[in-house]
Amino acid sequence: MTVVIGKNGSGKSSLFDAFGFLADCLKHGVEEACDRNGRGGYEKLHSKGQDGPIAFEIYYRESPHERPITYELAIGLDEDGRPYVQSERLRQRRKNQRSGRPFSFLILEEGRGTVWKGDAQGVQLDGNEKLTIEELWQQVGDMGDVEHVELDDRRRLGIATLGAMRQHPRISAFKKFLEGWYLSYFTPDAARGLPLAGPQRQLNVHGDNLGNVVQFMERESKRELERVLNQMADKIPGIQRIDTETTEDGRLLLRFFAQGFTKPFYAQQMSDGTLKAFAYLLLLALPNPPRLLCIEEPENGLYHKLLETLVREFRDFALRGDGRTQLFITTHQPCLVDNLSPDEVWILEKQPDGFSTVRRVSSSVLIDNLVQEGLPLGNLWYSDYLDS
Repeated sequence: MTVVIGKNGSGKSSLFDAFGFLADCLKHGVEEACDRNGRGGYEKLHSKGQDGPIAFEIYYRESPHERPITYELAIGLDEDGRPYVQSERLRQRRKNQRSGRPFSFLILEEGRGTVWKGDAQGVQLDGNEKLTIEELWQQVGDMGDVEHVELDDRRRLGIATLGAMRQHPRISAFKKFLEGWYLSYFTPDAARGLPLAGPQRQLNVHGDNLGNVVQFMERESKRELERVLNQMADKIPGIQRIDTETTEDGRLLLRFFAQGFTKPFYAQQMSDGTLKAFAYLLLLALPNPPRLLCIEEPENGLYHKLLETLVREFRDFALRGDGRTQLFITTHQPCLVDNLSPDEVWILEKQPDGFSTVRRVSSSVLIDNLVQEGLPLGNLWYSDYLDS
């Protein structure tokens, strides 16, 4: 679990949108990704006054015991001024290799390159060596389990195409990892809508299918749903039961049964905080959770004493099973930070040059000592002890 704090304008939302941008690049292509969700195009995303492409590097591990994979992506402008994939590279160390540079098993430049099939070792290139694709093809020659590829559309990620092929299991696993990212921008007004009936496995970004997910849990994970409802009853006074009802025209209603009332209340009548708390608890209880989950400012609309329960649920979720789910949270609420340890919190700070840096709160020996002496971390943040 990673919780990111910082002043307004320090870059917390931009950090989350970087995840969303990469997911959109995979799904829609880089040109459309630059314009989606109000991003405003390539020039708005490109750092002011900087040369070169927009570049990302992702360090990824399929499971705690697997060899890590590094994915490098560079997005530039083509001769017509349109965003395109300038280069892609996937690297991984050999089995039992604990040091040294990893071997590249996917190298793409300008839509052309080389990919190694299956678990083939790939090729080790000097990080400073600049080879043309023709030179690379000549170097690898007829090396076994290697393919030379040329993509039709340079605005699409190579992993989107190659990851759909069974002969490239490592690329396929990485592609599924990106596809499984989930960014939550839950809005209670969206949850008050009337969707068409039908169970759905995953809560969507804004939560307007909340009732559909409850319907799915009623059918597939009844015990987990009961656990969530019991938590709601313990923490939100008066809530006894939650279920769904289908109208004659096929619409789905989410019903809340409250103590002292014989008839249910519907989602349209419930408070923002009740809907939000229920949505988060339901999201964390879903089977087959996303590999990366990002939640922005979960404290909005919630009673401050409920935050302790929410943090505990977030932490349990991140540690569940084999620890393959990574959870990112942003917050402005010291009461939420009070329930965290220094190694779970990172602080973003805007620097004089306009760029932001991030540091882990536990890197300060003073803060670690103060927390060990019993001072709440949120209080220290409120008192400016976390400022550099």
